[in-house]
Amino acid sequence: MHGTIAAMQFLPWAHAVDDGFTLRGWHTPPSGKPLLHFLHGNGFCSRMYEPMLAHLAAHFDLWLCDVQGHGDSDHGGAFAGWNRNAEWAVDALRAQGQAFADVPKVAAGHSFGGVLTSLMLAQHPGLFQRAALLNPVLFTPAMLMGMSVAEAAGMTRFTPLARQARARRAHWPDRASARASLVGRGVYKGWSDAALDAFVTHALGPAPEGGVVLKCRPEREAEVFSSAPERLWHHLGRVRTPTLVLRAERTFPFIEESVARWQLVNPVVSASQMPGGHCFMQERPEEAASAVTAFLAAIPPAGVNG
Repeated sequence: MHGTIAAMQFLPWAHAVDDGFTLRGWHTPPSGKPLLHFLHGNGFCSRMYEPMLAHLAAHFDLWLCDVQGHGDSDHGGAFAGWNRNAEWAVDALRAQGQAFADVPKVAAGHSFGGVLTSLMLAQHPGLFQRAALLNPVLFTPAMLMGMSVAEAAGMTRFTPLARQARARRAHWPDRASARASLVGRGVYKGWSDAALDAFVTHALGPAPEGGVVLKCRPEREAEVFSSAPERLWHHLGRVRTPTLVLRAERTFPFIEESVARWQLVNPVVSASQMPGGHCFMQERPEEAASAVTAFLAAIPPAGVNG
């Protein structure tokens, strides 16, 4: 029987990274089930995916990590980059997740978090036994070249996604007015009621001046959109963990191109299409969880994971 959000219990963890700030996240109580490590999308946080996670919790213990400047983690100054954030997520799991040391581990991530997960797979091939990436924003080589040129010219701040992020409304008088202003709009269009409720509950926090504010500052979201992973395709070629990419039916064209290219250069990668947009798991949480579970649950029944 699938779990429910109300039935889930999350325990907080915290990990000080070498840049002098603290990453935070949550995990479910250890039960002996395989551990699912999950990373969120840019501008988001891990617990806003609770409608999907509640279904996954029937099959896995959960490890949720909020990356730098997102969710409950510290802002941590300037964005340290995709690759370092991927390494910090590994460090946090190894340091704070000793209760899960002897169970198999699998991984999943959405969008930005899907790319970070792919970097973790490449750098730590024994850590996870399987991975599912939900519409990862895998930039094409041509896009990465263009971003390098733009960076050299000091123009990355002006990319359309970065400009859009900076213009995002960040403050509301209360959670109810925030929810009312987001429903049916932009990236939130088509989200289930439960998913929107989870966003309002977990991605917003109290503002110093009163009301509520996005936990991830729009400027941090823009910093991520203005940057790219280092040596992305080198790392993608090194992945040896069986990996499923779940592509959204309606999304950025470059994702389909990149996934097809990745499949050509790496035989461990498979792909499937999901109905909905970039946040399809927020539109159809149970359907997304079923697709993730079907792939991730096909792991060896016993053994110690590295």
